[in-house]
Amino acid sequence: SVRLSPAGRSLFDEPLAIAVQGLDPRQQVTLRTSLRDETGELFQACARYQAGDDGELDLARCPALPGGSFSGLEPMGLLWALQPQKPFRRLVKRDVQSPFLLQLEVFEGHGEPPGRLLAQAQHERAFLRDGVQRVPVREGRIRATLFLPPGNGPFPGIIDLYGTGGGLPEYRACLLANYGFAVLALAFYSYEDLPKEMKEFHLEYFEEAINYMLQHTQVKGPGIGLLGISKGGDLCISMASFLKGITATALINGSVANVGAVLRYKDVTIPPLGVNAKHIKVNKSGIADIVDVLNNPLEGPDRQSFIPLEKAECRFLFIVGQDDHNWKSEFFAVEGSKRLQAHGKEKPEIVCYPGAGHYIEPPFFPMCAASMHLLVGKPVMWGGKPKAHCEAQIDAWQRIQAFFHKHLTGKPSGTSNKL
Repeated sequence: SVRLSPAGRSLFDEPLAIAVQGLDPRQQVTLRTSLRDETGELFQACARYQAGDDGELDLARCPALPGGSFSGLEPMGLLWALQPQKPFRRLVKRDVQSPFLLQLEVFEGHGEPPGRLLAQAQHERAFLRDGVQRVPVREGRIRATLFLPPGNGPFPGIIDLYGTGGGLPEYRACLLANYGFAVLALAFYSYEDLPKEMKEFHLEYFEEAINYMLQHTQVKGPGIGLLGISKGGDLCISMASFLKGITATALINGSVANVGAVLRYKDVTIPPLGVNAKHIKVNKSGIADIVDVLNNPLEGPDRQSFIPLEKAECRFLFIVGQDDHNWKSEFFAVEGSKRLQAHGKEKPEIVCYPGAGHYIEPPFFPMCAASMHLLVGKPVMWGGKPKAHCEAQIDAWQRIQAFFHKHLTGKPSGTSNKL
């Protein structure tokens, strides 16, 4: 039989303990996990094991043998090593109100295909903790979803932005709300009546969202936090630089230059950083490496795209995947830090993860090595090594929470972190 802990259901970003009981002593088995996303895409991982002398197999103590999706002692390997059965698919959660259903199967032997099915189990990986409220927001121009933790507020508030994929991803915002933050997942294009394309963005829209949060009875002032990944990162830096009410800004592989679209605020216009398509490298599989495509924001007319982050009155945290192939995240973080310090501002916190790629998601989302890029029109590589990327996601998630707890509530969080 398969023993899981927690038994039937856990939050997606929580560890899951997996064990198999009742095997023969030193019996060889293959474990396989399967999960389907809401579009029906199948993600799978498998690993080869040998039971102990007592017929027990505990993934926390027993290393996986070579020949599967991973090897070595990896208690969560069957989750972080999930890979799409069709190429260029990334695991995302579209409806956070329903859990992902994880199937776990135990097969006899190490053959290909696997032998007889010995045991199986199902487990729900949920996104909303009991009591978290999900509130769709359609106020003025704002298109967003607010997640409020259980209990009596007010709570420290955060606005959460994703990147060029557009739409309204909610999964990171709701997972963060499970830890006591009021989080607004904010759409900014390609959603409902918002602009369909990334041509230009007006900071007045984002200002409306900040004011909505600051005026909300369940949001604790005097300022809020911003969390952005990729294009969402440079939008967060622009918000922090020009708008009031921001206390802490955390960026995951963001840019310190405005990228992809014109940015306007009142009489200020920041052009997008120039690109050179000749720098796209395409490998034998037809996957593009775009890491060298953007121009240098320190040179020539491209200097106008550098966001004046020295105007910001907030603390910054840069989360950097050193194997990011979308753009040079570490370079951007270092240049942002130099710019802040040159203007007498406090040095930002920069946390670098060797072996982590572009999409540093909440814990246990499997690494996406390559997928379609809307602006490039073909699959691009995002970088990363699966195990190192997984470890980075776990650590970054703790650091992001600790950063917001410290700067939005003035007290460190109860989580054990390496700050």
